[in-house]
Formats: sequence, C-alpha cells, structure tokens
Amino acid sequence: MAEDVEAAAAQADGLSDPARLRSLQRVCVGAEPDEAFDRFAGLVKRLLDVPVALVSLVDDQRQFFPGQVGLAEPWSAKRETPLSHSFCQHVVIEGEAKVFPDARIYAQVRDNLAIPDLGVVAYAGMPLTDAEGRTLGSLCAIDTKPRAWRKAELETLRDLAQACSSELRLRISRELAEEARRYAEGAHDQLAMLAELTETLATTTDIDVALGELGGALTPRLADWCLISLIGPDGMPRHVSAAHRDPERAGDVQRFAELMATGLNAKSIVLAVQRTGRPIRRDGETAAHILERTTDAELATLAERLGYASFLVAPITAPVSHRVLGSLTLVNGPSRAAFSEGDERTGTDIGRRAGLAIDNSRLYRQQRHVAEVLQQSMLTELPTISGIELHARYLPAQDGAAVGGDWYDAFAQPDGSVMLAVGDVSGHDIEAAATMGQLRNLVRGDAFGRDDEAGPLLSQLDKALRGLRVPAAATVVLARLRRDDDRYTLAFSNAGHPPPLVLMPDGSVEVWWTTPEPLLGLVSRHERATHRRTIPPGATLVLYTDGLVEAPGRLLDDGIALIEQVLRDNPAVPGEELCSRLLEAASRRADDIALLLIRLL
Repeated sequence: MAEDVEAAAAQADGLSDPARLRSLQRVCVGAEPDEAFDRFAGLVKRLLDVPVALVSLVDDQRQFFPGQVGLAEPWSAKRETPLSHSFCQHVVIEGEAKVFPDARIYAQVRDNLAIPDLGVVAYAGMPLTDAEGRTLGSLCAIDTKPRAWRKAELETLRDLAQACSSELRLRISRELAEEARRYAEGAHDQLAMLAELTETLATTTDIDVALGELGGALTPRLADWCLISLIGPDGMPRHVSAAHRDPERAGDVQRFAELMATGLNAKSIVLAVQRTGRPIRRDGETAAHILERTTDAELATLAERLGYASFLVAPITAPVSHRVLGSLTLVNGPSRAAFSEGDERTGTDIGRRAGLAIDNSRLYRQQRHVAEVLQQSMLTELPTISGIELHARYLPAQDGAAVGGDWYDAFAQPDGSVMLAVGDVSGHDIEAAATMGQLRNLVRGDAFGRDDEAGPLLSQLDKALRGLRVPAAATVVLARLRRDDDRYTLAFSNAGHPPPLVLMPDGSVEVWWTTPEPLLGLVSRHERATHRRTIPPGATLVLYTDGLVEAPGRLLDDGIALIEQVLRDNPAVPGEELCSRLLEAASRRADDIALLLIRLL
C-alpha cells in the first residue's frame, strides 16, 4: 500500500513539475482545434491507417487535444479528458514511448477509463518534448481493436513526433521572446515616459535615427538640454544626438556636441563615465567648470548661453556584456531643479535601454547579413538550355525572416535531360533555410549523372536523410524533362507536394494530381512512384510551393483554381511577367513561396 502511495506521489510530481507546466503553458494552445496539430494528427491517421490519432498535451489535471482526428462524440467536441482517461500521462511521467498492442492485458492501463469510454484498445504514443527535453505530451495512434504495431509504423510515428515537437518548441520560443519583450517594456510601466522611450528605440533598426529621436523625447521632460554620444573607433565620443527645449538654441547645442567630440581633456566627466561605466551627477555648476574639463573655450561660452547649472551623465551599456557603448548627458539650467537620485536611476535605466537597442540593431544587422547570404546560396542560378526557357522566383513569408525552407533548382544532366525540383522544408526562418541547403545539395549530388527515374531518386534520398540524420521533413517535386523529337516528356515524383500545373498552347490548364505520398524524410513503406506526362512545345510548366496557393481560411483547391485562372488569363505573357502575376495572386504571404516556371519552346 505504501508503495502504491509513493508511486502515485511520484507520478503527481512528474505531471506537476513547475518547469514542465510553464513550458506547456508557453505553447499557448488549449482544448480547441489547432490547424498545425490537426494536420499532424491527420498524418498519423493516414500513414498508420488508424481510426484515431491525437496530439495530446498533459497538464497536472487533464489531457487536451489541440490536434485530433477520429474521436467519437462527446470527446471530439470536448477535445479533453480527465487523467482517469489518459494513457498519454504515462508517456509524460516516464518520458519515453508507450506501446500497448492490447491495453486490456497490461496492468499499467487495463483499469484506465479510456478503454470503455473512448474505445482505446491498441495504443502507441511517442513523447512530445520541449527544447530542454521535458515531456509535454504524446503524439499517439489508437486502434479500437488489438493490433501488433510494426516497427516501420513506430518509426513513422516517432519521426512525426519529432516534427511535432519542433512545432511545440517554435511556439515556446516565440512566447519566451514575447515574455522577454513584455518584461522589458513593463519594467517601469508606471512611468509613461520610459514606455514611450522604449517604443522610440524599438521602432527602427537605424540606431542613429533612434537615438536622435530619443534626444528630442528627453527634452524638456527630463532635462533642459541633452547630448547623446557613442564611443567611436578612436575611443572618443561620436556625436549622435543633441536637443534643447528652446528651438532657437538648436544651433548652439549642435555646435556644443561637435566641439565636445574633440575638445575634452583628461578631467572630462563624459570620458570618466565611459571609462568606469558609473553615472555621475553634479549641481552648483558654472561655465567656469567647463573650462577645467575641456580644451576649447567656446564650449564654456556655449554652455552659458544654453543654461548650465547641473548635469547628469549616465553610461549607455550593453545589456549582457555591460560594455560601455557611449553616454547620455542631461543638463539643467539655473531655473530648473538639480537632478535627483531618482533622476539618476531613470537616466541609468534609459542608458541600459539605449544599449539594448544598440545591441539589437547590431544583432539585426548580423542576422540580416546571414539571412542574405543564405538566401543568395538558395537562389540557384538557372542554366541556359536550348529549347527551354527557365524563370524562377523566391519570396520569404511576410511575417518571417528573409529566408526560409522553400527552394527551386534546375540543372542539365550529361545525357541532355534536365532535372527540375521545387521543395519546401517546414518553417520560414534561418534554421529552415540551413536544413533546406543540406536537402537541396543532397538532391543535386544524388541525381547528377544518374539516369534513375524520379521515384527511385526520392526513395534513395529518404534513405540518405535518415542515414545522415538530417532533421528534415519536406515536400518536394522532382522531375526529369527530356526532348523526344517534336515533343517533351516529363517524368516526376511527388512527395506530399502541391501538384504541377501546365498551361497548354491552346490556353487550357492541366493540374497533375497524383496519389498522395509521404513527405520526404518520413518512412515510406513503398518505393516512390514515377509519373509520366507528354508536353507539346509552347506549353508552360509551373512548379511551386504551397505558399502560392495556401492562405488562412482558403482551401488548397481554391488556391490552385486561382492560379489556374491567372495562367488562363495570361497565355502570351513573357515568363518574367507571368511569374510576377502569379505572385501577385498570392495576396498576403503567410508562407514562403518558391516558383519555377519552365516554358518549352
């Protein structure tokens, strides 16, 4: 009895682990339908041929199904059950796959109410984990009768669980980033000025522009006039921003900033702050004190005209390294109170926020450079081939990075045929682009110089991805185009990708639907098929990724019909212009788009 109590306590502790529950909460889903997770459940149902498939997430009170297919009512509508009906809790507690060919004979689950109430008999569940390896739930396949789960089926389920875990991790990462943003903006939300300054610094990646606006926002709210300087390559202040509460003094304060860049001596307060990283404030100041800390008498004259009685110099510091990047100088004239200890904390806080903006700007430039390099590596230089006109476009998602997992490729084979490929790795970020680069190179390296059909080439690629442990789940169309006398022959294989379209010389459009096959990188139980079509000269072949035809709230068939109409309406438009019109039809881009247009002459 004591052992049972201890086991129950251990299970409760596993489900109630605060870090796990926080991670689960950051997924930001509940017992409502979720398109992405419903898609994973649908893949499990189709690929494993089971009546029920679930993306089940488990907290300390219940399990809920953001992705489900096949559940009977009322569970299909509820999309959740208490833990008394949960097999998936055991996957979470133990952190490993659970497989029951017939749950009614296993002591661990034979009394579980999921058996009589949900009809669960055969169960296979794979862990869904966050980036730290905490198990949040299970991707599970369920049968209502006993079933001997095959090794290939479990491998497919495991691959899908890894892909589903990537989706969970992406959502958690986004929520963590959102939490960090909320914390940074809310740290001093009681002060409207600081919130406004944060917004000013966050609205542009051009840091000189942002700091210029910051200077204007600080006067007269915090000081009569202010100067913002960054440390230049020579270690001296580089003027960025200067502002005065009186617009007629704008020329004087600009002149002061210019002279300060070269007119400071060893006693300079600005240089001391930049050297130590600690703020300095003083009152009872006069223009005479300026002469002690500078090498140019004009600075004292200007200070007297601008109003000089107290000052606060705060460092601008990098948030992680605490390296001093520059300084913020706030100055009050004799008619205004001296700076207080609270003003010093506020000035220091502003300096940290400015440092964060500078670091973000630097990181953005670095990431943008990486993105641009990756994008250039992705954009294949199309070959010049007699009798074939090739055009291609790539557009990143509007709400993503400058690169993604979509790609196109075309290259000539030694035998005169032409290989064509368009593919889509899940995601539209730098990680997806990096995976795509590996996949595209594998396609090229495996196909070049070989006369294999497209189907066997993709089957071999499946093996290479698994053997080399390339974490890719992708859709792709791979095709070989040949010229046969007065016509062209296209042999292609489709791994879960939208169908090719062909604009015929008479203006009609054909959609080449084929029997669906698994995504590239997933376990396939059969050799991939090769499909053959004959195309007359004057036709235009269109290969594309789903970003061209899919949109939130729109069926795939409707998107394809829209592209068909564009092709029918523009039969004689030049290739580049036709690409532009096809992309315009995609409206808002929720996903990346790769487009390869092949015009046969």
